[in-house]
Parts: sequence; structure tokens; C-alpha cells
Amino acid sequence: MLRDGAPPPPSDNQGRRQRRGFPVSLILAPTRELASQIFEEANKFTYCTGVRPVVVYGGAEVRMQLKQLESGCDMLVATPGRLVDLIERGRISLMSIRFLVLDEADRMLDMGFEPQIRRIVEQEDMPQDRQTFMFSATFPNEIQRLASDFMRDYVFLAVGRVGSASKDVKQSVEYVENGDKPTRLMKFLAGIETGLILVFVETKRGADYLEDVLCREGFPAASIHGDRTQRERESALNSFKSGQTPVLVATDVAARGLDIPNVTQVVNFDLPNNIDDYVHRIGRTGRVGNLGNALSFLNEKNRNIARELYELLQENDQEVPSFMTNFVQHSGPRQGSSQGSGRRGGRRGPQFGARDYRTADRNRGGGSSHG
Repeated sequence: MLRDGAPPPPSDNQGRRQRRGFPVSLILAPTRELASQIFEEANKFTYCTGVRPVVVYGGAEVRMQLKQLESGCDMLVATPGRLVDLIERGRISLMSIRFLVLDEADRMLDMGFEPQIRRIVEQEDMPQDRQTFMFSATFPNEIQRLASDFMRDYVFLAVGRVGSASKDVKQSVEYVENGDKPTRLMKFLAGIETGLILVFVETKRGADYLEDVLCREGFPAASIHGDRTQRERESALNSFKSGQTPVLVATDVAARGLDIPNVTQVVNFDLPNNIDDYVHRIGRTGRVGNLGNALSFLNEKNRNIARELYELLQENDQEVPSFMTNFVQHSGPRQGSSQGSGRRGGRRGPQFGARDYRTADRNRGGGSSHG
């Protein structure tokens, strides 16, 4: 597409260009931030190629997005909800799609976008003879099986150890009670002289509270979460990237896919409920060969993830604190991540999608109707 350019869009019966967008490539992403980032990179790749990218997502003025579509759209970057809305308005047709990309595919399905994705892929006018790509750092079996509904005879390509944390991230864990976390965090921040620090919390209220505490104590900070308007989220991210507020407090809305240069530290102020999200969180640092650091606060509340975190640290040759060995020994059998999140559980074996599930099925003699 970049080599040959995009084909002209269909015209109406009078030869006039239609007001609907007829993209040739469609890239779906779970969050507004990731969609915006992909769009920014697409602008660089399509420069002087004649290929025009457009981004659409919820939480922003739809009128401006419609105006962009009317000016021409060859490559569309979208969140599922806004795309369905524009299809229902008759402003986008998928009849010309030749390339479909689902970025952070498992996260989109986890976030409840499966009905919209199935409608987009299976129930609209999208051609079957397209190329389809799905990308994610974790690909559990149930997500692979959904993928098999969208693709036929696909190639499963794993780069590195799927679901494993980057070797370029130094991981450390400290036992900190909830009430002591703000003080311990500020002591840690006081020792960081350069780089950006991304701090993950569990709740939106927790993000607002921690931002307020840090700013009050002289640590310039911003926060993002799902209840912030698009303008507020963009402002916080821009302030963070520029270094004006070198600390960003975030819920998991920022964990997936975002590439923010110069993030040297990730702090799990609140650990997530599953190891998948832990891997994605700490993946915001140590990118593209750079070294990064990840600090996690652990206490009794985190027993559901403790054993998997312990095994991950061992797998990546990280230092395991002595308290954690005793902590895990008294945690009982692995619970997986189903508690508190309703999502998939245990990490070992097939859960992370470290191998093509069709191969595992064949090895068990089950076969696969899509294989």
C-alpha cells in the first residue's frame, strides 16, 4: 500500500466522490491514547506516499472527525465503539478493506469490545480476502481461539518469550503496607534525578488522590484515568512527555501499547490483579534496547498474584527478596488472576499464549478445524 499508494474511493452513480470514508487499511486499538499514538506514527510512514491516515475515537468531537473522513481516508485508526457509531451513521464503509490490524487484541476483548469487533469483522461489508494481523505481548488460548474466527490458516509468530518481561527491565519488589505507600513512594521519587516515572494505581479515585498528595508535597505530577476527558488526558500525557510533570499516575488505561520515550522508572503503587497486566505495565520502560527499572509494592492484599510474580522474577533472573519466598510458601496453591478481575488466570503453560494453541491441540490428538 505504501509502495503503490491507495486506490481511489468509489464514486456515486454521477461520478461524484461520496461523503463516506472507504479506507483500505483498518487498525483497531483499545484506547484513545494508543489510537492517537498509532496515528502519529502512521503520519510519519505515509509522508509523501499519497496515503492519507485518519484517526477516530470516542470522547472527542465527532464533527471534526467526520470532516477528516470527508477529506479522504485510506488508512483508518479507530477504537471499536466510535467505528461502530460512524458505520451506523453511514459515514464509513469497510467494503474496500484490504488490511485489518487488531493491536493489543487481547486487551480489546478483555475490555468488552468483542461484540463490536465481531460486528466490524463479521457482519459488515468487509471483504474476506483481506490480510489480517493481530498483535499483543500476551495471547492466551481463549484469545487465540477467537482469533481463529477472524483468520484462516494463520501464522503464529512469537518474537522472544511471549508473556515474559523484558530482560532490559530491572525488577524489584518491596513489602509495603497500604498506609505506608505514599511515604515510601515519595522517598523513592526523591532519589530519582533524571527520567520520567510512571506510577500505576488500582482505581480512578486512587489516581486523583495520589496526584494531589504528590503535588502538595512538591513532586510535580499529573494523572490519567478513564473518567478524564480526552482533552485532560492529552494534556496530562503531553505534560508528562515534555518533563513538565515528570511523574504520571495512571490506571491501566496507560498500560497497553503506549510508547513514551525516556520512561526510566515504573512503580506499581498498587499491583494489578493478574500477571498479564504486570508484564504490560513494566513494559512501558526498558524499550528499544534501553534499560529500565520497575518497583512494586507488595502486601497481604496481593496474595493472588504473589506466586506468579515470584516465578516471573525467577524466570528473568531478577533478585527475589527473602520475604517473598516465605510469603509465597504460605500463600497456598496458585490462585491465578481470576479473583478481582474476572479475567483469565494462571500464568504457566498455555495461559500467556507462549505457543500456538493449534499445535497443543494436535499434540493432544484434538486437532483444529481452522488449522
